[in-house]
Amino acid sequence: MNDRTDHETRDLPAEKAPGDTPPLVTHHADTRRFEIHVGDGEPAFLSYTGEGDRVVFEHTYVPDHLRGKGMGGILVRAALEAARQRQWKIIPRCTYVAAFIKRNPQFADLVVSADPI
Repeated sequence: MNDRTDHETRDLPAEKAPGDTPPLVTHHADTRRFEIHVGDGEPAFLSYTGEGDRVVFEHTYVPDHLRGKGMGGILVRAALEAARQRQWKIIPRCTYVAAFIKRNPQFADLVVSADPI
């Protein structure tokens, strides 16, 4: 993993949900999470860990108040785009991330292991 991102927190562009302004995806490198905050409720997030020179996308979570709005896809796409910018090689242990990559093969080159655990 690239050390320069260990303390970085920044907003990343996300794809626009139909009819809405796009939600901001924020990368919290200190807690190793990508998050979407909407309103006062808990955030949607994708958590990751480091495993040597690889980044393991562990878990994607979307709370009830954000489900059915495409937030999971927006979150994963932003995380994968950030991984590409940082030249991370990823292991998609999260089954949602693995399925997203299957549906969006332009991200397949980031994967070093396609088998979710």
